[in-house]
Amino acid sequence: MPAVAPAKKTKPLIAPAATSERELAPTFYVVCWNDPINLMCYVTHVFMKVFGWNKQKAEKHMLEVHEKGKSVLAREGVEKAEHLVHQLHKYKLQATMEPAE
Repeated sequence: MPAVAPAKKTKPLIAPAATSERELAPTFYVVCWNDPINLMCYVTHVFMKVFGWNKQKAEKHMLEVHEKGKSVLAREGVEKAEHLVHQLHKYKLQATMEPAE
């Protein structure tokens, strides 16, 4: 009688990690638009205050607003994006939120 090989142990199938609700929720871009009123140093200051950025990052986005007319400042869920837009409005900056692709 032929010898029977022991059954091959297989790893159980493991489902991929569950995706969190946050990853499934739609995201929005927070966009700041250029305006003829606010000084560049003021816009830099506001970005540092609202987003907690260092001066170099805030200046980069401020120059993008100045030179290109707008800058995407963040990509967040709807509530956080709304909050950031309201914060920028409090400082009299023109900001909107747009659905992210």
